Amino acid sequence: MATTIFFINGPNANLYGLDPSGTYGSESFPAIEARCQAHAAGLGVTLDFRQSNHEGVMVDWIQEARAKADAIVINAAGLTYTSIAILDALLAFPKPIIEAHMSNVYRREPFRHHSFVSKAATGIVAGLGALGYELAISAAAKLAQAEGAQL
Repeated sequence: MATTIFFINGPNANLYGLDPSGTYGSESFPAIEARCQAHAAGLGVTLDFRQSNHEGVMVDWIQEARAKADAIVINAAGLTYTSIAILDALLAFPKPIIEAHMSNVYRREPFRHHSFVSKAATGIVAGLGALGYELAISAAAKLAQAEGAQL
């Protein structure tokens, strides 16, 4: 059975590549998604890549992943620092979770240094732009496949 990874992106991720400050790089969100889909295909993994600006939608997707995904990669974006609801949903997901951030949050404003998502995450990739997204997919796939082999 193929490994399925849900990749959940939070508020404003759809604007990647459009930020004049360049914090998130110059690649557009559709280009990043295409890059991630190609990387996942090369790993033999099914990638369900999603983005929402709404916390409740993200919680619903995390709950959906319980039945449909072998791992989650999540960039909760601005909700990383504020959402107990996302944390609670992630804590109920019994499989690998990789937290991913395009920017190095520790080189940014102090409020970004605390992540609620990290409490539930198996691991974190930050500061490597779209390359970090690919690395997060690779890590999630390896962890999910190792977990599946132990069953």
